[in-house]
Amino acid sequence: MAEPHISPHYRVYAGFFFYAAILGAIFPRLGDLQLQMAISEGTLGIALMGGALGTQISLMFVGPVLERFGYRASVIVAIPVLGLAEVAATQAPGPELFFVSLVVAGLAIGALEIILNLEADRTELLMGCRIMNRAHAFWSFGFFTAGIVSALVVQFQIGPTTHLLGMTAVTSLAMVLVFRNFQPAPSRVRDEGARPRFVRPSGPILLIVVFTLSAMLLEGASADWSVIFMRDSYDLPASVNALAFAVGALAQALTRFFADGLVERFGPLQVARALIIILGGGVVLVTFSNSGYLALLGFALMGTGTSALFPLAMSAAAQRTDRPAATNVAALAQLSFITFLVAPPLLGFVAEHFGIRASFGICIPMVILSWFTRFCLDPKRRP
Repeated sequence: MAEPHISPHYRVYAGFFFYAAILGAIFPRLGDLQLQMAISEGTLGIALMGGALGTQISLMFVGPVLERFGYRASVIVAIPVLGLAEVAATQAPGPELFFVSLVVAGLAIGALEIILNLEADRTELLMGCRIMNRAHAFWSFGFFTAGIVSALVVQFQIGPTTHLLGMTAVTSLAMVLVFRNFQPAPSRVRDEGARPRFVRPSGPILLIVVFTLSAMLLEGASADWSVIFMRDSYDLPASVNALAFAVGALAQALTRFFADGLVERFGPLQVARALIIILGGGVVLVTFSNSGYLALLGFALMGTGTSALFPLAMSAAAQRTDRPAATNVAALAQLSFITFLVAPPLLGFVAEHFGIRASFGICIPMVILSWFTRFCLDPKRRP
């Protein structure tokens, strides 16, 4: 019997979904792991740097390894490596081994980021239509699924290790079924050649980075700290606290799913204005609300607001003509991962010394900065 054929874009969507489902599984359990290790928010923030550090190392050095072993084998192996590293993190007696486990997870994350984003780009060329935003929408749907599953397992008092083992088994099997006959789409005809491991950003790229800071910080804050925020701020069941992660991911997914059509109809600048306003409303609601359910609404608004700001920034970087598109995109991506590297300890330090609400409140000035630098998305006003 012939094996079922999977269309290239559906394979890309499935890859993003299952990758996010296992990646996102650990975030709603960070509060449990913090109590298990008996560490402060500041120490947890430093330990969380392991994931971003491993990802940055992987993005810089893993390319030749992927070429040698092939994308099909690499993507199938990377998922269980990521899941088992998260399982190891749940068994860490202290922040040191937790950090090391997340570094290993980050190495797998970098490989998956390269493989799946490159395949999405090549599939766009193959099919002659845009799929990148929708692919990232399925990534957000995977995060939402991880949040809902976490809420259910918390309700049934299932421990983090058992939870993560189950998610690793399911997502690993799914990736084997989806990618067992995977053949990468053809490369783009034009090859801009090898680039250095770190690309120097130009002045306009630095301005675009400033524009993206609010979205990057608040997306990371929602993933790392939303469940801990709900636990420390309100007297609600643990399953409701876990929904803070899920509602933000769902709102982000739905917005990304329709983002391409909105940008085509209204233009990037108008869409960015609306998203910045929504993002600002969400972070204000989270920071100052006395109701846990209003805070959940705030996390949903933050998910909507962060959904397309970074993709819009990537498009603006790619459309610049001062340097090759790949160079500008690489510079923006690398600086963004540095933001992810710095954000967890910064927000953890603020939470430990000034309260968990303050770790969200300090992002409000970043939203204001995004508002005043949004012109970097306008081709007519781009410096």
